Amino acid sequence: MAIPGAEVFGPLDPLDAAILAVLVEDGRASYARIGAKVSLSAPAVKRRVDRLVERGVIDAFTVRLDPSALGWRTEAFVEVHCVEQTSPARMREAFETYPEVVAASSVTGDADAVLEVRARDMRHLEQVVERIAAEPFVRRTRSSVILSPLVRRP
Repeated sequence: MAIPGAEVFGPLDPLDAAILAVLVEDGRASYARIGAKVSLSAPAVKRRVDRLVERGVIDAFTVRLDPSALGWRTEAFVEVHCVEQTSPARMREAFETYPEVVAASSVTGDADAVLEVRARDMRHLEQVVERIAAEPFVRRTRSSVILSPLVRRP
C-alpha cells in the first residue's frame, strides 16, 4: 500500500518511509492507527519507530503551533550583510537571542545570512529588524515581507 509522501524519505525501507509519512501528517497517531495505514501490527510499528529514534532519523516528537493563532501574523525573510570576517558561530550566537527569529542560515551570494522572522505586526517587525541591524557585525539588512505562504512542509 503506497502512502502519499513516503517517497520523499529517500533510501529508507519502504515501511519505515510509510510510517514517517503518517507521523508527519499526524504526530499523535497511535501505533495501531499507523499500523492500519501501513499494514503492520501496532507492536511492529512501535519497534520500527523505536529503531528510527535510535538511528537518529526521528530526533524529536513535538507540537507544531500556528503562529497566526498566537498573534504572530507578520513574517519576513531578512538578508543580513555582515562586516568582513564575521563567523557563522558569531552570527548564530546573536540570532539565537531573538525569539522572533525562527530560522537562520548562512548562505552563498551577496548576503551572509538569511533569517526567517515572525512578528505580531509590521511595527514589531520593524523593531526586530532595527535591533538586528544594530548588531556590531551587521553592515546592512534587506527584508522581504511574506504576503502569503505558498508551500509549507513540516
